[in-house]
Amino acid sequence: MSNPIVGELIDLLQLERLEENLFRGQSRDIGTKYVFGGQVLGQALSAAQRTVDPARAVHSLHAYFLRAGDIEAPIVYEVDRARDGHSFSVRRIVAIQHGEVILNAAASFQISEPGVEHQLSMPDVPPPEDLAPPPPIPADELARIPVKLQRWLGRKGPFEFRHVYPRDELKPAKRPPFQQIWFRLSGRAPDDVTTHRAMLAYASDFHLIGTATLPHGISYLQHNVQMASLDHAIWFHRPFRVDDWLLYACDSPSAQGARGLTRGMIYTRDGKLIASTAQEGLLRVLPEAPAP
Repeated sequence: MSNPIVGELIDLLQLERLEENLFRGQSRDIGTKYVFGGQVLGQALSAAQRTVDPARAVHSLHAYFLRAGDIEAPIVYEVDRARDGHSFSVRRIVAIQHGEVILNAAASFQISEPGVEHQLSMPDVPPPEDLAPPPPIPADELARIPVKLQRWLGRKGPFEFRHVYPRDELKPAKRPPFQQIWFRLSGRAPDDVTTHRAMLAYASDFHLIGTATLPHGISYLQHNVQMASLDHAIWFHRPFRVDDWLLYACDSPSAQGARGLTRGMIYTRDGKLIASTAQEGLLRVLPEAPAP
């Protein structure tokens, strides 16, 4: 593994064990105003996985974001070993920062079992090699964006993305609430399957709630648009590697009450459905201030 940005992500997900069921994770400033939701999801799953028999693999994670996280402070994760049954184990995870709960989550794990199988087919889209990476924002336009967002837009993160239908977030056009994005880790990852699952939880927070903005021609870059994740769910179906190309096929069936609902299906490049996601997020458009 030669990419230091990838190494930083792996380190971020390797939590310090404080007690048998108590862990501490560091926070990273990646240019967002608060801790990136995917970081808390990935760390919460990492904490839960450390308390389960390795023969049991996570199959679902459900989380509620209760408060915004402080990028300048570590996060403590308390794991409750709710149940260890014959086939399933359940863990409850609480993320705490400054003495307050910022996330509640539950994860379920299962032994490997055979069973019936089916899946929805992967959308017919061009392969990632035929798609260009997102172009850099012109310097004059970037200068008009708040400094913190400039870092977010200008940084090279641990994942690379290829959009099947790119959109200009500075001048967003209205379009149907569907999008497909190829993504993969920007370097090689260890063979540890629990690390790949935690990294997928991290990456699954990218682009999901943004799908709900597509029919309205709005963007998180607009000063009068407020967006935040309220909850997040991910189901793990089949084996995968995050350092191979994966397709994130997202849709938004509804937006109402200043909230948007989005769903995602994640496929390997050969068409295997490896995970499904769902998220509801705050989607608030504030009235423009009257001109002086």
